[in-house]
Amino acid sequence: MSTSTIVIPKKEYQELIEKKSRYEYLRQIIEGDIFSSPPSNSAKEIIGVFRATKKYSKKFLESLEKGMRRSSYFRL
Repeated sequence: MSTSTIVIPKKEYQELIEKKSRYEYLRQIIEGDIFSSPPSNSAKEIIGVFRATKKYSKKFLESLEKGMRRSSYFRL
């Protein structure tokens, strides 16, 4: 079996990786229990994970924390 190399632009590669991630996320939701609780009830831990991605604005993170404070499930 011979191997072949295919060259694509970096931007296109990143888009394919993003689409694969979204597909995997949806597949996990469909196969799993969509009504199950989050893996952690620590609001600080969850917000820390969101912040570490550097994909979310400060305003969004503040809103997320505010919503978690109002929830009876999460603890700070």
